[in-house]
Order: sequence, then C-alpha cells, then structure tokens
Amino acid sequence: MHRTPISAIPNAPPSIRNLAHGRSIHDTSSSPEARVYALGTRGTEGNNTNDPVLFAKTAAAGTLAHEARMSTVFHELGLGPEVVEYLPGDDTHADWLVTRAVIGDDCTAARYRAEPERLCDLLAVRLRTLHELFRTQPSRLAALNVPDVRAQYISNVERGWRAGRFDAQFCPRITADDAHRIAAEAAGELRTDALLHGDYCLPNVILDDWRFSGFIDLDHAGLSDRHIDVFWGAWTLWFNLHTSAYCSRFLDAYGRDVIDEGKLAAIAAMECFM
Repeated sequence: MHRTPISAIPNAPPSIRNLAHGRSIHDTSSSPEARVYALGTRGTEGNNTNDPVLFAKTAAAGTLAHEARMSTVFHELGLGPEVVEYLPGDDTHADWLVTRAVIGDDCTAARYRAEPERLCDLLAVRLRTLHELFRTQPSRLAALNVPDVRAQYISNVERGWRAGRFDAQFCPRITADDAHRIAAEAAGELRTDALLHGDYCLPNVILDDWRFSGFIDLDHAGLSDRHIDVFWGAWTLWFNLHTSAYCSRFLDAYGRDVIDEGKLAAIAAMECFM
C-alpha cells in the first residue's frame, strides 16, 4: 500500500477531524475518484485494540452509500471492516466513510506473493466459500437485506458503451463493437447465484499470517453472478503476479463444477465498458 505522510486531512468535516486528532495520517489513495487516509493509533503505531487504526475515505456525494451498507453487511458476517462513521454528502459536501482497519496485510505483500501457488489456492477457496453463502445462509442474507446488484452491473456496461468507454486490456484481440455485441448477447445469461465481493483482487483481501482476516473495498458487493468475481480472481493473479501461470489453477481450486468459461469470456467483454 502506498502511504504518503500528511499533516491533516484536507476539507475534512469536524467529526472526521476529531477522529484524526492525535493520530498519524497517511494518504493511501489509489484512485482519482476517491481519497483514502490511514489514521494511526494515537501516540503509537502499536496494536492497541481500544484505539485501532482507522481508514477515512471520501468521494462525491452519494457514491459511498453502497460501500457503507455492504461493509456493515460483511462485518455482520465476520468478513469485513466495522463501519465507525458514515457521513452522506449533499450539493456542497462529499461523502465520508470511516472504518476500522482489518488486521493484517493485503495479498500484494511480498511474503504472500513469494508463495504464489499457496496464495492462488487460498484466494480460490476463500472466494468459493463467500459465494456459497448464497446457498448455505439465504435467510441470513435476506435478513441483512443484501441487495441484488446484477441489473445495475448490466446497466453500467450499457452506460459505459454509450459514453464511448472501452478498456481493451480485457479483450485485446477484438473491437469495441464486437465486445459490446458479446456483452449484450450474454447479459440475459447472467444469474443471481452468489454473494459477490464485486472487485475481487489481491489488494482487497487481507490476511494475517496467511489466515483470512477480511475483505475491504466493498463498493461493488452484493448478490449477482459468481462469474464476475471468478473473472477478477483469475485476472488479479495475472496482473499482480505478472504471469498467466496460475489462472487455470485458480479455476481448478475454485471448482470448475460451477464455472462456465463462456461466461468468463463474456464478463471480460463487459468489463471493457466499466
């Protein structure tokens, strides 16, 4: 994680400034759409569980509501960060979301990348376990009012297409027109069959000495088609480990009994427009 020390959080409202008071502050932002600040424990970087490290995220008004909701859901399931505060924005103020840090390091840490086969298998099994909650705990997910985000995903594809967005890295050998045709034809084949992370990649999975600790960055989480997460799980191994050697292993470890490789190709086309 990139960490730039700063003296204060820019444009923070009073409650966020109060939470940051006496803490070290680092800008850990990795996206132009949001700023993320790590707030160290007061007076020390130690492991004081009564004064945990916090993360404060800010983005345009209305854009963090879903992440706040799903972070709460995942925390209730024992799978994600605790929400400390959510401040919805308005016409003149941004959204703010503060969460407790999940203990451990994300999967891009050198110690985890040094054992790629072990990491690959862990990511696959952990993802299958998450997805199976749709089948094993349907009443609990219903009680938590987990939203179905499949229709929104399809809508986002069309919105990207109309806006002229096309990221060829996901389909390097076809045109935007062909990718859109594949995406449009496959849209009706997507099923709501899993609880998704929505952005399943190495930086968003936290391990504590190889023990699963939690998921972070849940702004696309919800109920949808498992192939979206499976696509990203295979892609992140290629992107972060700089090799395609583990993609097939990932699918094997996840379980090919529920994987349609045609759907994975269609998801790749859809992601070109996100």
